[in-house]
Amino acid sequence: MGKALIIGCGGVAGVAIHKCCQNSEAFKEICIASRTVSKCDALKEKLEGTTSTKITTAQVDADDVDALIALIQKEKPDVVLNLALPYQDLTIMDACLATNTHYVDTANYEPEDTAKFEYKWQWAYRERYREAGITALLGSGFDPGVTGVFSAYALKHYFDEINYIDILDCNAGDHGYPFATNFNPEINIREVSAKGSYWEDGRWVETEPMEIKKVYNFPEIGPKDMYLLHHEEIESLALNIPGIKRIRFFMTFGQSYLTHLKCLEDVGMTSIEPIMYEGREIVPLQFLKAVLPDPSSLGPRTKGKTNIGCIFRGKKDGKEKNIYIYNVCDHQECYKEVGSQAVAYTTGVPAMIGAMLVMNGTWQRPGVWNIEEFDPDPFMDALNRFGLPWKVSENPELVED
Repeated sequence: MGKALIIGCGGVAGVAIHKCCQNSEAFKEICIASRTVSKCDALKEKLEGTTSTKITTAQVDADDVDALIALIQKEKPDVVLNLALPYQDLTIMDACLATNTHYVDTANYEPEDTAKFEYKWQWAYRERYREAGITALLGSGFDPGVTGVFSAYALKHYFDEINYIDILDCNAGDHGYPFATNFNPEINIREVSAKGSYWEDGRWVETEPMEIKKVYNFPEIGPKDMYLLHHEEIESLALNIPGIKRIRFFMTFGQSYLTHLKCLEDVGMTSIEPIMYEGREIVPLQFLKAVLPDPSSLGPRTKGKTNIGCIFRGKKDGKEKNIYIYNVCDHQECYKEVGSQAVAYTTGVPAMIGAMLVMNGTWQRPGVWNIEEFDPDPFMDALNRFGLPWKVSENPELVED
């Protein structure tokens, strides 16, 4: 049993906090910290009386390293679970390093002024974390996160080598709005409007945004249009999965989303370049975020399912082998349990599991690590126990080349 400091109180954090409170055996105490402490207090009030986990709250600016250090020193957590913005990963890692505290996040660092999705900034901490004797677990969400665990599990139990990975992320939920994003609009729109890329034969192949479209028949959902995107776990899997020849990432989008996104791009609303408006500097994408529906408000109105998983092609005992490991999640069931839709749920549950495994020592190893570098079995067992059961198909439909 231990104590976690959870930084952030958005949709994903709300799920992770609910799941920590359901897992009081592991999480004896949690402190919820955010710039807006009233959000933390409201969640504490909602959960107290339903759990034996002790809940405290705190106000913190995650851009302020000194404030983070002071909070960590005051709370003395066993692990810091970073569910703040990706722009704030490095300040939180600095604070954990200064206080010798284990660190877990769900998404790689991004510079606020550049849409770059790379691990190099966080990998630069490897030696310092190793010397300090503390663990940093990167990318403990679903994608990245569970997709890396699926990859490690497939390699351990099904393959001698994996040659091809297709990561498929399907959200077939309907929230009823003409346009809304299922997680932070600023992060979501930066991601999908960036150029696509995939890893093949030891190098990156870049594509125009939404250039490559495929149709895939998802189990329990049916046929959906999906588009090739750049996604951060490709970078680490290319290094950590032996025998890899190609890794691609696809995400589904409905036509209404794409039409609205194109219109917003055309009028400059997705830009991250500051502009002057009435004597003030504003970033168009941040303004757009402010006028779009809050993703945390989508839960009660979202119906349908998600299907996220990986198709693996490789060799076992000299023979070709294909498998598909995936999870199907129901938006309404997630809302009934934790008050959030499935996109937040599928990220928040793995965040809790990663923090638990680091905190209890199962995944402690000095240094900075991506999730596929640890033994996948404890994580896979926990997915089944905490609401994200997975399935394996040994004769899957493949994505065309």
